[in-house]
Amino acid sequence: MAPKTQYAKKGDISIAYQVVGDGPIDLVLVNGLVAHMDLMWTEPDATATLRRLGSFSRLILFDKPGTGLSDPVVGAPTVEQRMGDIEAVMDAVGSERAALLGYSEGGYPSAMFAATYPERTAALILLSVPGAKSYPSADYFPDDPELPRLWRQIDEFILERWGEGAFALRCAPSWSRSELHARVAPIAERASASPGMARAIVNGFRSYDVRSVVPAISAPTLVLHRSDEWVPAFLGRDLAERIPGARFVELPGDDHIFFTGDWESLVSEVEDFLTGERHEAETTRVLQTVLFTDIVGSTERASELGDHRWRELLEHHDRVVREHLARFDGRIVKSMGDGLFAAFTGPTRAIRCAMAIAEALNEAGLKIRAGIHAGECETMGEDLGGLAVHIGARIAALADPAQILVSSAVCDLVVGSGIEFDDRGVEELKGVPGRWRLYSVTADRPKDSRSVQSSDHEAAALTPGASETMRPIDRAAVTLAKRAPSVGRMGFRMARPFRRTPV
Repeated sequence: MAPKTQYAKKGDISIAYQVVGDGPIDLVLVNGLVAHMDLMWTEPDATATLRRLGSFSRLILFDKPGTGLSDPVVGAPTVEQRMGDIEAVMDAVGSERAALLGYSEGGYPSAMFAATYPERTAALILLSVPGAKSYPSADYFPDDPELPRLWRQIDEFILERWGEGAFALRCAPSWSRSELHARVAPIAERASASPGMARAIVNGFRSYDVRSVVPAISAPTLVLHRSDEWVPAFLGRDLAERIPGARFVELPGDDHIFFTGDWESLVSEVEDFLTGERHEAETTRVLQTVLFTDIVGSTERASELGDHRWRELLEHHDRVVREHLARFDGRIVKSMGDGLFAAFTGPTRAIRCAMAIAEALNEAGLKIRAGIHAGECETMGEDLGGLAVHIGARIAALADPAQILVSSAVCDLVVGSGIEFDDRGVEELKGVPGRWRLYSVTADRPKDSRSVQSSDHEAAALTPGASETMRPIDRAAVTLAKRAPSVGRMGFRMARPFRRTPV
């Protein structure tokens, strides 16, 4: 019998989750591109894998918004939004601290969560993750033929052939040797996500880049990869090399889906890592987005207005700053009279907070300039230090009046958020090694991510959920999975003698 499905609230979005086992450590499974929890419990190996994980942990699994049993949303989530899903589910189950098992695309938000919330991350396991950057570029394996080949197939199987089962069978070659698995693969795809949502997720996934994030990870980290799977193993090895102290383990096999093939060896590695000798995470390093602002021409304005009027404006400035920092979950690290140094857990919040502060102060006749950077910071009580802080301050110093200037690291992390930028070229930052590409914020056209229950007219823009595009046979399979998963498992076991030609 499948565990009870419950829902975590993230705004007005409902995220479906399940809890398996009651072991001494919480383990959050962050799935890949798509999933459907009820269907997983009809597949014998998936059921065995989840039960084994739940035998030494309290396993927490969930369907990300837009897929499976969770609410539909508009478009693809950013890495930062995916990190928020993990936080919402952990809060819902009362988990203060957990190990994260980030599988495939789920490795990116897991890595960002571990870097941002070291105090809530007991350990990090990254399984079959396609590297620190999902897509090749001039500065990331530009000449390797494997990445373009991988993406050509992703585009074919998802953008053009979603619902045929080709993607599922390519991810799990062992399934192609079972006639029933081959027949069920199209149903699993269609039940997990609509074609529109599958396309949106892939297009968002294409932009994931956490190279600036992973050096800040301080939790004990295990990177697992199968040697002959669809995603090349060298990407996992490169990812492990970027994370301080991470251990890389390469296992034999050609299946990308974690509960297919020799799942026992994979789970054994996870169990040994989590239940063996543990070391507390070093928490002096943390991923933060830093925001620096200052009032343009403050000395001249103070002289022009006089002490009394200038003091009133500064008090108004402080009220505006406090109000919007609370709204966007930021905190003041230091107040500098005519400016501030603030910190955020995500760059999207920092940018939108800076925009809101600038707009509110402009109405009062004050113009500010702002600089934003995301990177590894050193915690010193309530204070923050380190190179990332210096970079943020130097970027702010280069900003023009009424301009919000950000680093390329920030720009990479907010792709898909609706925030738009102009490339301001490459600059040298005083006292900081290297040359830095900077961008100015030009607009914010946020993508709706509200639940299907919203009554607002913008809800019409929601990407269709799987329930809207499933066929009758898909609905029947989902109903069976919900009411009698053991019947489905029996069917798979009976069908195993059959063979077919691999895809």
